[in-house]
Amino acid sequence: MQPTPFPPPDYEQVASAVEGITVWQPRRVVTTIDAPKTFTCPQCGAATRFDIATGGVACEYCGYVKPAASGKAAPLGRRAEEFEFTLETLSQAEQGWGVARRELNCENCGASLTLPESVITVTCPFCASNKVNVRTASAEQLRPRFLVPFKIQPEEIRQRAIAWLGKGWFHPAELASSAVVERLNGVYLPFWTFDAAITAVWKALVGHERRVRYYDSGSKSWRTRTVIDWRWEDGQVTVKIDDLVVSGSSRSSRIILDRLQPFNLNQLVAYAPDYLAGWQAQAYDVTLPQAWEQGKTAMRERAKKACYDNIRSSHVRNFSMTADFGEEVWRYILLPVYLTAYRFENKVYQVMANGQTAFVAGQKPVAWWKVWLAIATLLLPGLGVGLIGLVLLLAGGLGIFVLGLGGLLLVGGGALAVYIYRQATASEAA
Repeated sequence: MQPTPFPPPDYEQVASAVEGITVWQPRRVVTTIDAPKTFTCPQCGAATRFDIATGGVACEYCGYVKPAASGKAAPLGRRAEEFEFTLETLSQAEQGWGVARRELNCENCGASLTLPESVITVTCPFCASNKVNVRTASAEQLRPRFLVPFKIQPEEIRQRAIAWLGKGWFHPAELASSAVVERLNGVYLPFWTFDAAITAVWKALVGHERRVRYYDSGSKSWRTRTVIDWRWEDGQVTVKIDDLVVSGSSRSSRIILDRLQPFNLNQLVAYAPDYLAGWQAQAYDVTLPQAWEQGKTAMRERAKKACYDNIRSSHVRNFSMTADFGEEVWRYILLPVYLTAYRFENKVYQVMANGQTAFVAGQKPVAWWKVWLAIATLLLPGLGVGLIGLVLLLAGGLGIFVLGLGGLLLVGGGALAVYIYRQATASEAA
């Protein structure tokens, strides 16, 4: 057996505070930041943009097209490299965007968004505020390693957004004809993906049903009834989590982002600055440790469901579970989203569209006078018929039947009224 060399090859000597003592430490990894590059047309000098149709950087003035820096290689998809939770992987990760970009900082909501050099904007797409500052984008954050390129053209998204804004009778009629869709911006939003293997051990009081016969002295006959026998049980399940997606943006509504899911991660490609040419992008403000805590909460819920599925009874009490996480890995990726924010009657609403599937989701204001009118219309028949039945009943007529009919109409109308109210409230919430 060969002796271990000293010092190890990945260690370096550092200054010691004690004379005569030699101190060694792990060799520092020097992080390099690529020199930024700008995207201008080599033929006419105009600003270029990543073009969805051609899959390359294109100039809309002279027709120049250059393939993206990552080339035409097939998407990496779920084979895209993942990283363990170690300090080494974090220290070796590249930083910055690898491209000259400016950063818009919103004084109202605090959002930061990187912009192409050619873009001039004075409105925050997250809160619709015009109180913004533009500065040089930071190069200190981790660089995304993979992204899903935009697949849907802006004009198609605008048409779908107009149709979406026009849906729903309880929204303001002028909403679909507003200029909301003209401000839809294509933005690469930050996301973290996590894999893990969870070993969950559970313990609970489990009730098992049993049918027993008994003699009913009142009816003088034998009958059966169900009794539940309770006993402590335990078990263990293993749950594999693959590509759990957690948003890296605290400025985007998680409710709306959840509605935009899923993204097809089989179309992940290696990150290259060319994909950002002419498009906006947001760096993460939810850090890796914060996102991992959110991810673990979601994973525990999946493990809890798997434990309940493992219990062969619907009667469960005093459930407890311990979950051990292993094989934890992560990726930092960008996903394509069209988004905008708009104000309506002093309230701010967000609208988003999946830049890969064109699915539109968001918040819409409610014309509450329409909702209350509809609820009143649903409840009045039951109340009216019930009142007539009550009068007939007091007069000694057949009011009991009319009163029952009124009750049925009131229950049915009330159920529809609750449904409408919940739908209206959900359309504003995010």
